[in-house]
Amino acid sequence: MPKRIAIYPGTFDPITRGHLDIIRRSLTLFDGLIVAVAGDTSKKPLFSADERISMIKAEIKGHRNIKVESFDGLLINYVRAKNASVIVRGLRVISDFEYEFQMALTNRELAPDIETVFLMTSENYAHISSRFIKEIARLGGGLRAFVTPGVAKRLKRKFKAPKRTEHAKG
Repeated sequence: MPKRIAIYPGTFDPITRGHLDIIRRSLTLFDGLIVAVAGDTSKKPLFSADERISMIKAEIKGHRNIKVESFDGLLINYVRAKNASVIVRGLRVISDFEYEFQMALTNRELAPDIETVFLMTSENYAHISSRFIKEIARLGGGLRAFVTPGVAKRLKRKFKAPKRTEHAKG
């Protein structure tokens, strides 16, 4: 019987506890999972694709049957190239649904043989968004509820204020 491979695409800028919840639950549904980090995105990511991949790999250590890669171009082409049959999309709140539903219908039009599966994030993580996390980190707020300690450390490093130097008077 062929293995059922799923792709979980996203920017993951940064990876959140909600993303990790979707990854863990996807691994119970599919034989293999590829976390596909979008390289070319209209968003302006804080972290490079390599940094995002590194963060994700650090967070999923020990999980079998999972890969982390970056991709560019049309998602459907990437899914086909990986011989996957399913796209996993996480839903946090109702406002996510309309956008995700439109994208799933478009993908179905392009590739009727590839399914999209929606997973609702656990209610503990429904309020978490990468955009809010970056703002909290920028302003020096606590991150423990939103990201793991490793990701929090990377965020703090990114937003560390440069030291001011006194200019010599002369």
